[in-house]
Amino acid sequence: MIIDIFLSGFLFLFILVLNLAMGALGYLMEKDDYNPDTDLKKINKDSKKFKISIVLALIEHGSVVALAIILFIVFSTYSIILGIIWVICRTGEGLIQFYNEPSYWRLIKISRQYSRVSSTEKNSLSKLAITIFKAKDRRFKYAMILWAIGTFAFSIVLVTSGVVPQIIGWLGIVTSFLIGFGNGTKLLKPKFNVPIISALMAITFEVIIGGWLVYYSII
Repeated sequence: MIIDIFLSGFLFLFILVLNLAMGALGYLMEKDDYNPDTDLKKINKDSKKFKISIVLALIEHGSVVALAIILFIVFSTYSIILGIIWVICRTGEGLIQFYNEPSYWRLIKISRQYSRVSSTEKNSLSKLAITIFKAKDRRFKYAMILWAIGTFAFSIVLVTSGVVPQIIGWLGIVTSFLIGFGNGTKLLKPKFNVPIISALMAITFEVIIGGWLVYYSII
């Protein structure tokens, strides 16, 4: 059980590190302003980095699924129903993200073609790139809604079980509500700006719970 607790804490932190690395290499979780000319030129210029970012993304998605399963093993004894909810939602989150990657990988080929063709052909490639960006952005928001539901269920267990300081569970509850509400509203009203504070709170929650689980497993 101690190993499972350590692994769950490690995966929380590992996923955050992967997200930072992916972003640094050009991987975009979501995108509101589409400029195919700029975006495709950037991908073509740093295609190797972009490929690495997608490989890291695949590892990240697999880690999300693994985390959901390990959390279920560790915490489902406190509430089997809530455990089922978070393992389904967080697994769904990971699988949706996996589904994104084949089309996202196509941007490498599209960017290469874009740099070689005439202006007329560039227009059709631009439209194709926008379609891919928009589809990925929409799926990411659905994935974040699943993240919010799964995290909400997990956070209720944290509050009611007493296995961690209650403030951590309450932080998770507030954060999951903000993430779920923000992304749900964004799907209905694309011009709605999701407050940056919700993303910062999500990062803070996962750093704290990940760090606490690792610390608890080794003391």
